Order: sequence, then structure tokens, then C-alpha cells
Amino acid sequence: MAFMTLAHFLQILDRSWRNQDGNKIAQFMSLRHDHAKYPNYQVEQPEGLVDRFLTSPLDELVCLHLKCLYSISRDDFLMAYNLQSQLIQSFTKILQAQKDENWALPIMFTVCSDLRLIAQRAEKQRVGASENPGEILEKAAECLMGCFRVCAADNRSAEEDTKRIGMLGLVNQLFKVYFRINKLHLCKPLIRAIESSPFKESFPLGQQVTYRYFVGRKAMYDSNYKAADEYLTYAFQNCHRTSRKNKRLILIYLVPIKMLLGYVPSRYVLEKYDVIQFWDLVQAVCQGNLRLFDELLEQHETFFIKCGIYLIVDKLKIVAYRNLFRKVYLILNTHQIPVESLQSALEYLGQDVDLDETQCIVANLIYDGKIKGYISHQHRKVVVSKQNPFPPLTSLT
Repeated sequence: MAFMTLAHFLQILDRSWRNQDGNKIAQFMSLRHDHAKYPNYQVEQPEGLVDRFLTSPLDELVCLHLKCLYSISRDDFLMAYNLQSQLIQSFTKILQAQKDENWALPIMFTVCSDLRLIAQRAEKQRVGASENPGEILEKAAECLMGCFRVCAADNRSAEEDTKRIGMLGLVNQLFKVYFRINKLHLCKPLIRAIESSPFKESFPLGQQVTYRYFVGRKAMYDSNYKAADEYLTYAFQNCHRTSRKNKRLILIYLVPIKMLLGYVPSRYVLEKYDVIQFWDLVQAVCQGNLRLFDELLEQHETFFIKCGIYLIVDKLKIVAYRNLFRKVYLILNTHQIPVESLQSALEYLGQDVDLDETQCIVANLIYDGKIKGYISHQHRKVVVSKQNPFPPLTSLT
């Protein structure tokens, strides 16, 4: 690649465009391809040379691409973003004009992915970014939506012809933007569009894995844990076995969801994918060891907050309460448990609670179905069912 002249490069693009070879063009329009790092492709004013080899509409795209490479080579990501944004706006018009063709979809995926990555770099470089953080990424999402609308509007029914087969790839790019700028409500219409698509099962498996990963995370934030478990489990099981980094990323969200639903992850899996920090948490929850739970929550606070799972992990404390109270029940061997006994167990494990707070914790557990029984306030006792007073958490899902 280092020895290919720019003229030769342009000839390849021209030939590929005439042959409608979308994959080849996508390769040579990618900012991550080898050619992007060589100075002879980083041209500030490429119009003269480009016009000698290319005709409309490809010439405009390539000029913008080469200018973008030039800006990146000088670490000017704000200018690079503007140029890549113009490129996508021009490409969207081309895509819309190709009424009965979808061979340009690979190009769309490439230039849209590059726009998102440049926008992320531009956000970091932007002066005064603290005033409107995420503004560039939000504008990038608007560009991506232009391509999405073109694809969604193609009503041809044949899978090999319609542009709708390109919808999921764009949705995944939009998800990555919306999650980064914390505007998850914008995901809802995209999810609805994919779920109602007749090509739902025909999208490439890799795109389906990414889609379910993000939809699972959104379900988690919406407290729909059963759906989160379903989507994230699919993503983990179908993620390629060599993609250890992605599998680890999925597990970071799947493990606390599984624990909330009463499943205990294996130490082997946690070690294999380098999320062993969850193992002590598993032990603390299963044992009802609230002191250890609080220590681990504080110890790994930065990690949990960075991953966006702190509040989910914190909710595991209610499961730890349930397991602790079950231990008290087994020790006392009675269906009428004095509230004072539960309070003593909590205080022993470092919880600063009075009698009323203890009753409140028990009431929440009863309300959630984690304990079968009621509180006798007159006698200060928790009266639990004689049959299965602490039902398995998995039976509650």
C-alpha cells in the first residue's frame, strides 16, 4: 500500500464504482485502512487530481475523504468531523438516488462508523466542551439518522434488494452515540423499528449480538431485568468465542442481572473473562454478609460507576438481606421470628439500624415476594409461612 500512488488509488476507486463493488470502495474509504496513515493520501486540496480520474458523484466523496485524512494527520479532529459530516450528507443523497440498488450499503457502514469515531475525538478536542458536552456526537447522530431514514423508507420486500437490511448496522452506531451522551430515550423508536422488521432474523449475527447487548443494557436501566437477562444472555452466548474483550463487556452487565434474578455465576467464567471482582460480591450476597458487601461496594465503587452498574449492584443488597434473614430463621428454627433477632443480626454485620428500619427492610422483602409472611407489629415478630417461607429467587422471575 505504501508504494501505491494516489493516481493508482483513484483508478481503483473509479473501477470499483463502475463495477458497483461496495466492499472494495468501503475498504478504500475507511479511515482505518492502511492508506490513511501515508502522507501521499493526506491532501489538503485534492480537487485537481481527483477530477482527472473520477466523475460525479464519487469525486466529491473522495475529495472529502482525502481532506479528512489531511485534517486527522494534523490532529484537527474538529475539521475532520466537519468534512466527514459533509461526506455523509453527500453520500445520503447518493444512497437515496439509488432507488433499486443496495450495493452501496458497505460504504454506508464504513463512513458512518468513521464519523462516530471522529466525533468522539472532536468532543475531547473541542474548546469549552464543558458548556455543551455531547453536542458534536448529537449532531453526528443526526447525520446517521439521515442514512437510517433512507434505508427504512425502502419498501422492497426482497432481502437481497432492499436497503432495509442495512438498518441494524446503523441502529448499532446510533446506540453507541446515545449511550455515550446518555440519551437512551432516543433508542426506543429504533428498537421498535427493528423489532417490527420482517428481516429481524436475517441481519448478520454480529450485528444482532451488538443490538441485543445495547437493548439488554437499556432494559437493565429500565428495571426490566427479565428482558435484560434474555438479551444479554443471547449476546454472550452468540458473541464469537475469540472476542474475549466483548464477552467480558457483556458479562459486566449480565452478572449483576443474573444475581438479581437468583442465579449464581461460576467462578470459572468470572476468572476466564477477567471479572473476578464479582466473585467476592457473589459470596457476600449468598452468605448475607452485609459487612463484606458494603466493603466491596466501596472498594469497587469507581469500577461500578464507570460501567454504569453501581445502582444495579447496590440493589443486590436486598438479596443479601433475604439470605441473612433466612440464616436467622434456620438458626432459631421457628416461624415466628422476633424482629429484635433480625435487628441484632444486622447490627452484628455493621448495619446501623433501629427496630423500625429493620421492620421496613422486612416489609420490602415481603412485598417483593422474597419472604412469604407478615409482620405482627403487636408482638414485634415476623411470622413466616410454614411452607417455603424463603422461595428461591429464580421462582420469582
